[in-house]
Amino acid sequence: MKQVRLGRTGLKVSEICLGMMSYGDPAWRDWVLDEEAADPFVRRAVEAGITFFDTADVYSLGVSETVTGRLLAKYFTNRDDYVLATKVFSVMSDKPNDGGLSRKHVLAGIDNSLRRLGVDHVDLYQIHRFDPDTPVEETMEALHDVVRAGKARYIGASSMYAWQFAKMQHTARAHGWTEFVSMQNHYNLVYREEEREMLPLCADQGIGVIPWSPLARGMLAGNRGRGNERRTTRSANDAFSNMYTDDDFAVVDVNAEVAAERGVASAQVALAWLLSRPVVTAPIVGATKLSHLEDAIAATELTLDEKEIERLEAPYVPHPVLGH
Repeated sequence: MKQVRLGRTGLKVSEICLGMMSYGDPAWRDWVLDEEAADPFVRRAVEAGITFFDTADVYSLGVSETVTGRLLAKYFTNRDDYVLATKVFSVMSDKPNDGGLSRKHVLAGIDNSLRRLGVDHVDLYQIHRFDPDTPVEETMEALHDVVRAGKARYIGASSMYAWQFAKMQHTARAHGWTEFVSMQNHYNLVYREEEREMLPLCADQGIGVIPWSPLARGMLAGNRGRGNERRTTRSANDAFSNMYTDDDFAVVDVNAEVAAERGVASAQVALAWLLSRPVVTAPIVGATKLSHLEDAIAATELTLDEKEIERLEAPYVPHPVLGH
């Protein structure tokens, strides 16, 4: 699999990132796979050349990090052979300081994540959302200290408004602190509002883009139908899936048509479209069936022509901002 630079950094990552939210504790979400069930997915990813893995402290309330650390140690003999990303922000308990982006929580969060992952550093430490209750100076200095301590090589951000991201970057730059190198945002054929401000900002500043939900919670892969029909366990109880409406099926239908003409799965076309976007580094793909992973791997070899891209983009309907 092709290895590409993350933004303007010298860091190389695979052009597909395996999202590890699907692996951890089934008691957290009933579609989550335990370590034994997750093992074949990580093995296949490694065989295919995937070197980029993304998790978060809140996934299965820490169990995802534990599973991720164990499986990566099993399939990589050298820590430097893969790129490991995790996140901080979400509430981890009912304790008053066990969430957000305060200095206290950021510094405690990285230590807890490293302990669960079983490593001495992560390659990419990301804030999971913007924290309106903490001064950006406090957060950016704490993240800088995480990097200076050798506990993270780079820092990244996730879904927020472009002005918030710019404010945090400016604050870091003004103080000589570590700046974000990546943006993990909500972006797919069905939800393209990021094209208005965030993606142009990332392109201008050389920020790597690693979209989450590249298949619109599976909608672009056919896991639901019109009238709120849910065809899988995850689609039936995933709160984020309510972000999309029946109007979005016009895009889903065209995606399926192009896939049928190509003789490939719909998921491959949707991912190939994302990979064709110059600003996108690597979509984060979740997989609870091996076919999900195989489609993602195959998408890296699928090149859409200009007419197909025009067809895929034509039915788009604007959305309110979703996913922040």
